[in-house]
Amino acid sequence: MDHPLPAILILAAGASSRMRGGDKQMEMVDGAPLIVTLARRALALAPTYVTLPGPDHPRSRALQGVNIAPIMVPDAAEGMGASLRAGAAALPDATPGVMVLPSDMPEITTQDLADLARAWAHNPDQIHRATDQDGTPGHPVLFPARLIPALTTLTGDQGARDLLKNEKVRQVPLPDHHATTDLDTPEDWARWRAAP
Repeated sequence: MDHPLPAILILAAGASSRMRGGDKQMEMVDGAPLIVTLARRALALAPTYVTLPGPDHPRSRALQGVNIAPIMVPDAAEGMGASLRAGAAALPDATPGVMVLPSDMPEITTQDLADLARAWAHNPDQIHRATDQDGTPGHPVLFPARLIPALTTLTGDQGARDLLKNEKVRQVPLPDHHATTDLDTPEDWARWRAAP
């Protein structure tokens, strides 16, 4: 790509509580745990940071040998705000933008990430958000450099919702349901695996 690349921040510090004892990030997708598959897809495009619950967690161990920058989030139980705060604070000062990707989205491809980055390169001062083919907003969301300081102040489990409310958000359609397929429960995973 001939334009600046955003950093990619994968949020993987959450408790996966709706899996009833399982861990959605450790479900196998493309021959590896989902967190590893997503990290590899992201690394094929840009420097990748991953928030994690702690260094001894199975997710952290699964990522050993994968060239990501791990970010430990000891207060992850507070909610998504803690992950976004820690992730944004760990980015290098000159980061031109950050693409935030939840870790439970198995259909997001390297091409999807590249399409979002390419759209953002035309308007790098604005938020860009991936949508379904039909326009339903989803993830990832790409924040410009000017909003990274605001990400470091987020609290609670609302994520960056308030930031999105106060900004012009450009929508970037991705194929099918790539932007909205997030699998939170064992039933979600079973349905997804059974689909053609």
